[in-house]
Amino acid sequence: MLRLSIGCFDKEAERIPITALRGTPLSQFDVDDRLLWGENRQTTREEDKAYSLLGIFNVYIPLIYGEGRDHALIRLREAIEKPLKEQKIVLDRLRSADNAAFDSHDEEHNTRCYQGTRVELLRQIDTWASDRGSECIFWLNGMAGTGKSTISRTVAQNFADKGDLGASFFFKRGEGDRGHAGLFITTIATQLVRKLPSLAPHVQNAIDTDPVITTKALQHQFNTLILQPLGKIHTDPQQSSRIMVVIDALDECDREEDARIIILLLSQVKRITSVQLKFFLTSRPELPIRLGFEDISGRYKGLVLHQIPEPVVKEDISTFLEHELAMIRDSYNKSVKSNRQLPADWPGQTNVQILVEMAIPLFIFAATVCRFINDRRCGQPNERLTKVLEYQTKSQASKLDATYLPVLNQLLVGVTNVEKRCIIEEFQQIVGSIAILASPLSATSLDRLFGVPEGTVDSRTDLLHSVLSIPSCPDHPIRLLHLSFRDFLVDTEKRETNPFWVEEKQAHQRIANCCIRLMSSSLKQDICGLEAPGVLVIDVASSRVDHCLPPEVKYACLYWIQHLQKSNAQLCDNDQFHQFLQVHLLHWLETLSWMGKISEGILAILSLEAQISVSLFYRYEILTN
Repeated sequence: MLRLSIGCFDKEAERIPITALRGTPLSQFDVDDRLLWGENRQTTREEDKAYSLLGIFNVYIPLIYGEGRDHALIRLREAIEKPLKEQKIVLDRLRSADNAAFDSHDEEHNTRCYQGTRVELLRQIDTWASDRGSECIFWLNGMAGTGKSTISRTVAQNFADKGDLGASFFFKRGEGDRGHAGLFITTIATQLVRKLPSLAPHVQNAIDTDPVITTKALQHQFNTLILQPLGKIHTDPQQSSRIMVVIDALDECDREEDARIIILLLSQVKRITSVQLKFFLTSRPELPIRLGFEDISGRYKGLVLHQIPEPVVKEDISTFLEHELAMIRDSYNKSVKSNRQLPADWPGQTNVQILVEMAIPLFIFAATVCRFINDRRCGQPNERLTKVLEYQTKSQASKLDATYLPVLNQLLVGVTNVEKRCIIEEFQQIVGSIAILASPLSATSLDRLFGVPEGTVDSRTDLLHSVLSIPSCPDHPIRLLHLSFRDFLVDTEKRETNPFWVEEKQAHQRIANCCIRLMSSSLKQDICGLEAPGVLVIDVASSRVDHCLPPEVKYACLYWIQHLQKSNAQLCDNDQFHQFLQVHLLHWLETLSWMGKISEGILAILSLEAQISVSLFYRYEILTN
């Protein structure tokens, strides 16, 4: 950034925008605009009109007096464009996890901290980030529902506004590549290259040296694509060299071993001197992650979110509830006649304080309750509030019951026992399956995957907008609003007390069966109908592939083995999985190749070895060989 006193500029600098002088990152200004900033500068030699901009662009060219202004500007532009071209090459070669960044479309409508809340916590984080002598990792941990991801998005936005954000990765179980560490390093590296184009040639050299680097161990990827390139760049001492990386929900990384390795890798950045690289990381306090931080004791700053003094949390939740409930009241009153309007002081301080006590320390309770009260499908806000207040509890163990049971129990109002059993069974089959999907699908795709009439998933989720993100378009994915809903449904300790309890292994088995049924009826030789066996995937329009391979078929092909493994099902001769492989193995591999996922398919099929009996495995080897 250009951090200079405005007063030191005279008419020579009159073309430099005032925002640039006040610290706006120069990368936010167009290259052509910045080239004009030296146009009016008074110089003794005309080449200095170009040379005076070297610091603006953070590039170096030899000073050749006598070459003329125009030639100097040509060389300057070449020096500017060279790293940008190298940057594009690198970005084309590195795979990234879709929608993992804090400002991705998937994260767009997720909340940030309300103004006036989390003030002291955000101040502590900012102080840590600004202190050059502080630890390179800040670990914010807290139990489910305490607001970690909201804080992460706020912190990432604050860093971005200051021009300090280098990268962000928001892990999310059930969101494809965001649910594992396979693309974690490459995604961070990609964003860092965008932030620092000077990294590009060093990363490109690493890829040229080892073209399959992205498939190597996390340690090797981290050293080769991040640590070593960062150690080779040179930064302008007048510009900010602070690079912040935000990593949210590390506990949602599928493999516990990977989470522990990531913690160890992040602690190694102290060796870098070219930039000040720091990591803000959040997670639940799961054992593998606690052990990972124990391994780097003394090299991180930790803060336990649910141990923040209760009065502070109470005030923040109260502020949130008062703001949200006031908006619900005002919106409702605008939509109804005066005789149905809520009182101006609704819901009243007493009810707000009861809700606050019910919520502490779970922000997810407050957010879910507000969505439930605002959902007009089953009644007006006052009726919904009354239902919530029926679940008052002091027990921390039943906080999630108080969060989710008001939403779910409305499905059972006014029905017979026979109808109740049917509703619960359908809920377990449909919503229970949605909760454990490896990647979200739309209502339309879910209907086809489950083999149910069109519109079934839509109708069964109509009353669940408080716990599911259900888009108005049936072709857009349905998502969990918070992972704690999944935790609530599959918690084995609630088997006897939660009528909506989902037996997780059975749910995985059910989805695996659905995948096999769908693939058996959909896969065939030359599935894209090209009638040209030698054609390259890159020569076929992606629209044609998408037309022939709808999302539910892609999902089934990519994840059936994962669901099968998580079901712990015992495989045997001539079962449906054996029969599928006998008939459709090559069709399945062909489909994966069209999806660009052939390597994932091979790894998945190899991982089945542990579940296949000796007899079946012997036949499988004959079949595949």
